[in-house]
Amino acid sequence: MSQSPAIPLVRPSAITPDWLGAVLRKAGHDVRVAAFDAKRVGTGQVGESVRFTLAYAGDARGAPATVVGKFPSSDDTSRAAGVLFGNYIREVNFYNQLAATALITTPRCLHAQVETATHEFVLIMEDLAPAKQGDQLRGVSVDQAALALSEAAKLHASHWGEDRFDAAAWMYNVSASPTLTPDDMMATLWAGFCQRYGTRVNAQVRLIGETITGAHDRIQRAYDGPKCLIHNDFRPDNMMFGTAEGGHPLVVVDWQTVGYGCCMADVSYFMGGALGLNDRRANEAALLRGYHGALIALGVRDYSFERLWRDYARYSFALFTMGFSAAMVVERTPRGDDMFFAMIETATAHIMDHKALDLL
Repeated sequence: MSQSPAIPLVRPSAITPDWLGAVLRKAGHDVRVAAFDAKRVGTGQVGESVRFTLAYAGDARGAPATVVGKFPSSDDTSRAAGVLFGNYIREVNFYNQLAATALITTPRCLHAQVETATHEFVLIMEDLAPAKQGDQLRGVSVDQAALALSEAAKLHASHWGEDRFDAAAWMYNVSASPTLTPDDMMATLWAGFCQRYGTRVNAQVRLIGETITGAHDRIQRAYDGPKCLIHNDFRPDNMMFGTAEGGHPLVVVDWQTVGYGCCMADVSYFMGGALGLNDRRANEAALLRGYHGALIALGVRDYSFERLWRDYARYSFALFTMGFSAAMVVERTPRGDDMFFAMIETATAHIMDHKALDLL
């Protein structure tokens, strides 16, 4: 097979059968695409995902019947946020540089390309159907939570303590990264959130928001323990769960905020919002013990359960912070409002249960 020519960066409206054929040939499928159907999928707001159902000319030679593409958001506000925070560059870099060694289950990526000057990007990945996307509003079962934490342990153990990542400026919230959010920006986002939603922001939520925005820089820089690769948005909406019809048991998607930091930035963030209140309270300790055991089994030796428990409380702020800050920088939708408030409300209970404000 001759070497494929350069594949141009395009948005979904400019995709052609020839373009898809070039991507598939680059990925090792010697086929020609004759036609396709395209349909938007998922609930992501910073990126736009599209399922392409493919028709081939001649023998398909084992090529996929469908693929999923990810592109910049078509909404100006959401796309601007993706550019400002480097999300598009970060996700492409993850698939090109880290996915193969990160141990966690991710979609097979057929093509990942980004233009750093413009932040235009495209990802073409395997279609994970019949797996189903998780739902932050619906939450997960205790068994699903255990499965998610086992995948988190794989990611965290994969490059545990490799401090070279702290110098990778393209990663999220590392020492070399420009994405550390300054106090004044976080305070502005919080003030805007309170103004927009008014009485929907109750007194307890206001207390937490004012406290953590006032201490935001200190919270960001306080951790001094071992670090690892972290997803930074580890929640049900970014997970695909297998169904009775098939699919991998769990695949983690949306790597726009991959970084290097404390493993509890993922675990506490997930536990604070993915489980119902009663389920979290009843199963929290056992789930964390299971996660810690998985780390140990994967070779981690310098992170005690006692340290994990303290860090778990400190990182209970992560979901709350994401809830109000993301609400102010992406396209506003009814589901988005409900989701961000659900994140804040469950995070509030998590923070109060662990007396996390006393740690500041």
